Amino acid sequence: MFFGGRASFGLDIGSSYIKAVQLKEKRGGYELELFDMVHLPPELIVDGSIIDSIRLVEALRQLVKKARIKTKNVVIGIAGHASVIIRRISLPEMTEEELEESIRFEAEQYVPFDIEDVSVDFQILGPKEEPGQMDVMLVAVKKDIINEYVNVVKEAGLVPVAVDVNAFALSNMHEMNYEIEAGRNIALVNLGARTINLNVVKNGISVFTRDSSIGANSVTEALQKEFHLTYDNAEKLQRGEEVEGVSPEGAFGVMLAAYEEILTEITRSLEYFQTTTVHEETSRVILSGGGALLKDFPKELARKTGVEVSLAEPFRTISIPKRFDRTLLEETGPIAAVAVGLAMRRPDDR
Repeated sequence: MFFGGRASFGLDIGSSYIKAVQLKEKRGGYELELFDMVHLPPELIVDGSIIDSIRLVEALRQLVKKARIKTKNVVIGIAGHASVIIRRISLPEMTEEELEESIRFEAEQYVPFDIEDVSVDFQILGPKEEPGQMDVMLVAVKKDIINEYVNVVKEAGLVPVAVDVNAFALSNMHEMNYEIEAGRNIALVNLGARTINLNVVKNGISVFTRDSSIGANSVTEALQKEFHLTYDNAEKLQRGEEVEGVSPEGAFGVMLAAYEEILTEITRSLEYFQTTTVHEETSRVILSGGGALLKDFPKELARKTGVEVSLAEPFRTISIPKRFDRTLLEETGPIAAVAVGLAMRRPDDR
């Protein structure tokens, strides 16, 4: 959904970090203009809803100042299983113009909200095997959620030129950085603090998406409860830092136990995908988000799913100027996956 103007940088507003990425178009690709992020206190954003807009505006202003962001135009992403509905549906073949006129009527049977309370968009994916039918990706987002984010961004002095869905930002990032693996289902999994975004792509097209209201904060909370820690000290343990009175071995044991709920949720989503696509299997998982950096989590996910798991490399094909710390970009890259995908959006995209 575009509001006019030209997008200049991508802004991924997560529950734990706000990430900003700006890309400069070059012949045959992109060059990195900026990448920065700031940490958010817990409870500012819960399940995609903004709880404390005043402090979030302050954090956004801090990021703009810290990253020395010059442009005001920004693309933002939305996620959350309670506010974003994405469905792959089958409709009689028609032109894009005809579907534009009828999409709200078609959407009513798939959207569990009053159709007047949502913004609806779509993408025609192509014809189905059955004559006269076509596949369409339907997207509906609650207007009050869009307005929450748009208003906060405006309060911070920025100009929102587009709103995208985080799951689709992941597919943008993937398309730019990876070769299409013909006929294979690739699961793009973004593990944030409070949400998992999953997007399965096949031949470069999204075939299944799902958001879950669980994330890496469940690991933080398990550490807090087990060792009676503050939130900040629990996060230090997650990052492998020392905390007085807690052994690294003991902390890791608690983390491994806490992983199970997240691993089970991702596995269930992949299994559900299989049941909806004539038992097509997932070939591999590309993992992003702050949770991707949890110790041994990729290895545990591979064990649980039986599928190859690799960390996302959102800067893989982007030209990196010398002023950037390449080692830092490699270490923190998975955190930037959604922001990179948002930074790629342009007003003439669909």
